[in-house]
Amino acid sequence: MTETLTPPYVPQIRLYQNWLRDARGLSFESYEALRQWSTTDLNAFWQSIWDYFDLQSPAPHSVVCDGAPMPHTRWFNGAQVNYAQQVLRHVDAAHAGGFSAILSHNEKTLGQQAAQSLSWPELRRQVASLALHLQAQGVQPGDRVAAYLPNIPEAAVAFLATASIGAVWSICAPDMGTHAVLDRFRQIEPKVLIACDGVTYSGRDFDRTGVVTELCAALPSVRHVVIQRNLGLPLDAIKTEATQAGYLPATSQNDAQTDVFEPLWLPFEHPLWIVYSSGTTGLPKPIVHGHGGTVVVALALKGLHNDVGCSYEPNSLGERYHWYSSTGWVMWNAQISGLLSGTTCCIFDGNPGGRTVDAAGNKIAPDWTTLWRFAAELGVTFFGAGAAFFANCLKADVDLSACGDLSHVRALGTTGSPLSAEAQTWGTQQFRSIAATDAQKDIWWCNISGGTDFAGAFIGGHRELPQVAGEMQCRLLGCAVEAWNEQGQPVLDEVGELVCSQPIPSMPLYFWGDEGKQRYLSSYFDMYPGVWRHGDWLKVGSHGGCIIYGRSDATINRHGLRMGTSELYSAVEALPEVLDSMVVDLEYLGRESYMPLFVVLRDGVTLDDAVRARLNEAIKTALSPRFVPNEIFQVAEIPRTLSGKKQELPIKKLLLGQPLEKVVNREAMANPGCLDWYVALAKARESAALQ
Repeated sequence: MTETLTPPYVPQIRLYQNWLRDARGLSFESYEALRQWSTTDLNAFWQSIWDYFDLQSPAPHSVVCDGAPMPHTRWFNGAQVNYAQQVLRHVDAAHAGGFSAILSHNEKTLGQQAAQSLSWPELRRQVASLALHLQAQGVQPGDRVAAYLPNIPEAAVAFLATASIGAVWSICAPDMGTHAVLDRFRQIEPKVLIACDGVTYSGRDFDRTGVVTELCAALPSVRHVVIQRNLGLPLDAIKTEATQAGYLPATSQNDAQTDVFEPLWLPFEHPLWIVYSSGTTGLPKPIVHGHGGTVVVALALKGLHNDVGCSYEPNSLGERYHWYSSTGWVMWNAQISGLLSGTTCCIFDGNPGGRTVDAAGNKIAPDWTTLWRFAAELGVTFFGAGAAFFANCLKADVDLSACGDLSHVRALGTTGSPLSAEAQTWGTQQFRSIAATDAQKDIWWCNISGGTDFAGAFIGGHRELPQVAGEMQCRLLGCAVEAWNEQGQPVLDEVGELVCSQPIPSMPLYFWGDEGKQRYLSSYFDMYPGVWRHGDWLKVGSHGGCIIYGRSDATINRHGLRMGTSELYSAVEALPEVLDSMVVDLEYLGRESYMPLFVVLRDGVTLDDAVRARLNEAIKTALSPRFVPNEIFQVAEIPRTLSGKKQELPIKKLLLGQPLEKVVNREAMANPGCLDWYVALAKARESAALQ
C-alpha cells in the first residue's frame, strides 16, 4: 500500500534529496543507495545534515567525524552549540506566524476548558527566568539538575532552562517510587531538585509530597529545591533542609534581565542530559548524551523520517506534533525535540485511557477515545503513541468518527514495542472511513524503533516508500544497521541480532561515573567488539522493510518503558516470605505484553490473594504500577546456571515457543530438574493459544 501525495505536498526527505542534488551534485537511484552513501561517507552525510538544517556555531568545526572506532568517536570538533539556543532561535518567526510553542491538556481540563497555550515569547521568558534563578543558586555548567515532574509545560521549561546554562538535566516520572528514583538520582548527585507536589492519573490525585521529602533526605548533594504546585498543596508539606522556592512565576526575574538572557555556547559534546536504560543486573545505566549529537540526530529523525515540519499547503494551525509519553520514557525527550525545528508540541498529562475511577472511587472501563479527542480539539497533525495504545483502541473497538474532527492528522507514529499488523490495519481502516478527500484515504504510519540508549531511532518511516502492515519501512539514514546471525554475519529475511556497525553522533558520551567506559563497553560491545549490539531481534527484508521481534536480552519492556529485572527483584525479594524470584517479559511481534512473575516462597507460605497483593504493592511502590506482572506463579525453584545466574532469557525463549533443547544446556545448569515445570507451562500456553 502506498500513499498518494498530491501537490503542493512535498515530503521533507524529498526536499532533502533535491537539496543534495542541487547543492552537492549528489543523486541516488533509490532510497537504499542514499542510505548506503549515508553510512559509508559519514563526513559528507552528517555535514549535509548540519548544512541542510542550518545549524549555527560561533566557531567552525575542524572535522565532522574523527574516524575513531566506537565508542571513542568524536564529532564536529571545535563546534559550539546549545540545545536551548536551537529551540529559541525560532521564537520570533514562529510567533510572527501565529503559532504556539506548547499546547497542553490534562485529565481535568480536557473537555472542560480550553487547552493551555504557551507562546514562543513566553517560553523564552520563562526559560530565561528559571535559568537566571538557577544561576543565582550557584548552578554551574556540568552541575546536575534532577526533576521529578509529570508531562506538563513546566517540565519542558525546566529542561530548557537547565540546558541553556550548561547544567545537566535528568528526569524521573512521578509514578516511579522512591526506591527507583533514588537508584537513578543517587548516581548523579544533583545540586538542584525540581519536583511536583503530586499528579493526577486515571481520575485520582496522588500526593507526592512524602516522596519528595524522602528524596530530599536521601540526596545530600541537593542544595536547592524548586516545587511545582501541580495539585496546589502547601509548600510546607515538603520537609527539606535545602533552600526551597516556589515555581514559576515565583522564581521570575525582571523583564530587563530576561530580555537580554542568551543560552551559553557549549562544546559540541558538552553533556545535555542523563537518561536511564536498565540492564538485567546492577543499577540503571546513567547514560549521558551531548548537546550537539542530540540536536543533529533529532533534526534528521524528526525532519527527514518523521516528516515533522514538512512542506505542505499550510492550514490555519501549522504543524502540531504530539507523541504521548510519560516523563519516564525517552519519548518525552523525543516529543520536546519537536521544538528544535519550531514545531508546536501538543502534550497530554494523564492516562491515555482516561479516568478509570468515577467520582465515588469505583472502577470504570478505560476510555480509549481520550487522546483522539485531545488530538481533534488541538488539530494535531502528527499523532504518536506507544504500540500498546493502538492495540487497546483496536480491542475497545474505538470509532474515530465519534472523536471529533481528525482531518488534520496526516501521520500516525508508533514505537515502544512492535506494532501488530492487526492494529495497523485497524487504524488505516478508521482513517479511510473519516477521510475528507481521496488524498487522505491512506494514513501514513511512521513506525519507529530505537532507544533511550542513543536518543534516536535505527529503523523508521519514509513518506515515499510502500507500507506493509506490521513492518517498519526502512533503516534510517546514517544508521549502518543489520541483522546478524550467531556467526556475526549479516542476514536478510532472517531474524538476527540488531547491530550498528558505524557510529552515530547521538550515541552516549559515556555513563555517569563509569571510569574507563567499562560498563558502557560491556553494555553494547561485549558480543561484537567495535560494533553496537542493541539487544533487539531484527529481521531485514530483501525489500528493505524491517520487523522487530522484541528484546534479545531479559530487560523488561512494558508499554515502551524499560526496567532492569534486578530492580524488580530488589523489590520482590525484600519481602520476608519470598526466597527467590524471576520475571520474563514475553513481548513479541506485536502481541500484547505478557509478563509472568515466578516466586519461591518460604516453607509453609502459599501464594494466596494476600501474598499476591503484597507482591504487587511492593512492585508498585518501588518501581511503578506499569511493572505489575500479568500473573504470579509459585514455583519450587528458579532455574540457574552453574555460576548462580537466573536463566531469564532461556525461559523467555521457551515460553515464546522455542524447543527446550535449543534454548538451554542442561549440563550448564545448577538445577536442570526444575525445567519440567516450565516446559509444562509453555505447553499449556501453546494449547490455550490454539483454542
